[in-house]
Amino acid sequence: MENVVVYTSTNCPHCKQVKSFLTEKGVAFEERNIEQNDDYAQQVWDMGMRAVPVTVIGEHKIVGMNKTKFDKVLAAAE
Repeated sequence: MENVVVYTSTNCPHCKQVKSFLTEKGVAFEERNIEQNDDYAQQVWDMGMRAVPVTVIGEHKIVGMNKTKFDKVLAAAE
């Protein structure tokens, strides 16, 4: 499995959904909270994103909690 990075903010309900979903699937991920680290916020901005959660799996970027897209990308990454 490729490295998985989830960009989050502290009180974001969709971020919690993404983290729970990945945990249930047994996918290890690195959480990067944009409120706690300006560099992480800049990384999201540089990707052209303006909201979290943003999940990066290899070359794929998933915005929000999109179960269908997660399932497709995770299946391809195995």
